[in-house]
Amino acid sequence: MSKIKFTVGDVTYGGDTLFLISGPCVIEQEDIMMRTAEKLKEVSQKLQLPLIYKSSFQKDNRSSVNYYDGPGLEAGLKILQKIKKEFGFPILSDIHYPDQAAPAAEVLDIIQIPAYLCMQTTLVVAAAKTGKIINLKHGQFLAPENMKHPVKKIESTGNEQIILTERGYTFGYNDLIVDPRSFYHMNQIGYPVVFDITHAIRKYGIPSADAKGGAREFLPTLSRAGVASGVDGVFIETHPNPTEALCDAASQLSVYDLEEFMKPLIEIYHITRKYEPQVINY
Repeated sequence: MSKIKFTVGDVTYGGDTLFLISGPCVIEQEDIMMRTAEKLKEVSQKLQLPLIYKSSFQKDNRSSVNYYDGPGLEAGLKILQKIKKEFGFPILSDIHYPDQAAPAAEVLDIIQIPAYLCMQTTLVVAAAKTGKIINLKHGQFLAPENMKHPVKKIESTGNEQIILTERGYTFGYNDLIVDPRSFYHMNQIGYPVVFDITHAIRKYGIPSADAKGGAREFLPTLSRAGVASGVDGVFIETHPNPTEALCDAASQLSVYDLEEFMKPLIEIYHITRKYEPQVINY
C-alpha cells in the first residue's frame, strides 16, 4: 500500500532505500558520542545508507534510581546540536514530559515518544504540535493494529509526519516477542515502519549491564526476518564499547560491527521491494 513518507533536508525516508536510526542508547561523555558519530558517518557513506542519529538526553524509565539516566535536557541537546553541525545527521531523541517538546524541537529533527508513553495524550499532542516528525514507538502492552489510536492523536494537530517503530510485545516473564504480523498491521496504518532490533532482545528485570540482560545471538535472525517482513527502516543502538555502555550494555551493537551487520539487511530490503507481498483472500 502507498504510505506517507517523510523528508529531512534533501533526503526522503520510507522510499526505495532502507534507512537506519542509530547511536548510543543514552548520551554519555562527549568523546564517546563523537566517536560513534564519526564511525556512523563512515558506514552511512560507504553503504549509501540514510542515517538518523539517535541518543537519549534522559532515560526516565530506568528500573532503578541508581542507574545513569542521562545528562538532562539542556546539556544533552548541546551535544546533539554539536553532532548535527559537525556530521550533518538528522537528530532523534525522546521526550518524557510535554514541557520538553518545545525546547527539544529547537534541536531535534525527529521527536520520539517512548513505548511506555505512546498512549499519553498530552505528551503525544505536545510533540505533534511542534510540527516535527514524530517517531511513535509501539507500546509493549498494545496490539499492533491499535497503534492507529495514538496516530490519530498526532493527526488531530494536522501533523502527518509520523514513523511507527516496533520493538516487541511483552509475553510471559521479562521477554519481548516480535511477531511478524505486527509489521503487516502497522504498515496498514499508512506511515513508514521501523524495527527496533536492539531493544527487542532486551531481557527485562535483569540489569542492562549484566550479560544476561540481552540476547545478542538473536540479532541476525530477528533483523533479517523484520526487514523481509516489509519494514522501511531499522533502529540499532550502537556504542564503541557496548560492555561499558551506561545503558543497555547487554543489547547494544558495537559500532565497529555495524557495517557488516547491515550489508545483508540492505540486500534483503531490495529483494523484498521487488516482490511486494500479496494479500490472499479466499
